[in-house]
Formats: sequence, structure tokens, C-alpha cells
Amino acid sequence: MIWQLDDELWFPNPRWGEDDGLVAIGGDLSPERLLLAYSKGFFPWYAFHVDKEPHWYCPLRRYVIFPQEIHVSHSMKQLLRQHKYVVTVNQDFEGVINGCSKAQGRNDDVRAWLGPDIIEAYTRLHRLGYATSVEVWEEDSAMSPMGPISPMGPMGPMSPMGPMRRLVGGLYGVTLRDAFFGESMFSLAPNASKVALIHLARAMQATGGPFIDCQFETSLFKSMGGRHISYDTYMKLLTH
Repeated sequence: MIWQLDDELWFPNPRWGEDDGLVAIGGDLSPERLLLAYSKGFFPWYAFHVDKEPHWYCPLRRYVIFPQEIHVSHSMKQLLRQHKYVVTVNQDFEGVINGCSKAQGRNDDVRAWLGPDIIEAYTRLHRLGYATSVEVWEEDSAMSPMGPISPMGPMGPMSPMGPMRRLVGGLYGVTLRDAFFGESMFSLAPNASKVALIHLARAMQATGGPFIDCQFETSLFKSMGGRHISYDTYMKLLTH
């Protein structure tokens, strides 16, 4: 069964939803509704080129990474020791969410979900302190005869920390009750998104965050220690 939401702030029991996790359609992307959604395990996901209303999902088999279980391969450990990248938090949220939207031409796909409405809604959440970005920067020594390359180089905008770093990857998501609800990640340089995820997991280990919600299983998340848990376990961890 798929429920039609209205102007009231509510979500139905996710156990009444479809097998793929779709439970409801409609409503809006206001901060109040988004925070209520995440507190109950829901998230919006819809093809913005096609659908005119938000679609709300709440899979009953949740794919998560527990921060203490993050798997760091030997090759990733070597990469981290090289200090090839600089990692920051909340230094360029808009750069990250736009990177997630446009990397590899994602926003041109008819199934693309990270459109203008989603970008506006999560940027608003970030300004309210409920959405977080992890940025991965690469040192850029490329110089033209007239000085540094353009601030909008081929791999993204220059870092606000200095003119010689450019954004090459990152991730963003919602932060609520010490948990992190991952929304998207991107990489314009080898393993940049993995570096961001490892940094996030290690930071959450230090603060006692319960889990990183990956929403759905992917080969990348599986390789980095992700696993399924039940919705009941998920909500127990979130509410405690």
C-alpha cells in the first residue's frame, strides 16, 4: 500500500508499504517534515525529471555501517598514509551536494533524484545544523603563465581554505540523534569518496555515533563493512 501525504506532518507505519520500501507519496521537503522522516527511518527518493511529488521510502531491511566495523583495505591504508588528500567537515556543503548531483553527468539521467528541490531542502537543513558534509581536497600545483588555474577548474571549485586546493570528492547526509543518514557521495579523483567515508566513520567512533545509514546495499558499502539489520533493530539503536 502507498499512502498519500497531505499538509499535516505524519508518516504511516512502514510495515504497510511496498516490498521495495516505498511507503508514501506527497507532502513537502520542509525541515520539519524531513527531520520527522529521518527520526522514523524514512527518506525522500524520487526521479525529479519525472515525478512531481516526493516519494518516501523506509526499507524494512536497513543497510548500515557501524563506525567501529568500517573496513579499511591495505591499499586504502597506504593511500591515507600518503596524505594525498586533505579532509574537512562542513567547509563547503554546497560544493559537495552539487558535486554529488553533477558528477559523471548524473543529473542528466532520467532517473536522477538529486535535483534543485532536494539541493535546496538539504542546504536549508545544513544551515539549521542538521546536515553535514565531508569534503576531500587535492593539492593543485598546476600553474598557468599568468598564475594559478581558474577557480572553476576541471575538477571542481577551489577550496575556501586557499587557492591551491580543489574539491575532488566528498559526501553529505543528515545528522540526527548522533546517527548519520548518508544521502550521496561523489569522487572526481581515485578513492576520494572512500576517504570521506573512512574519515566520517572514525569521527563517529570518537563520538559514539551508533551507525551510518547507507539506505541500500552497494558493492562499495559492502566492501567497507556494511551489513543489513532489521528495521526494529535500526529504530532501537536510533531511539536509544
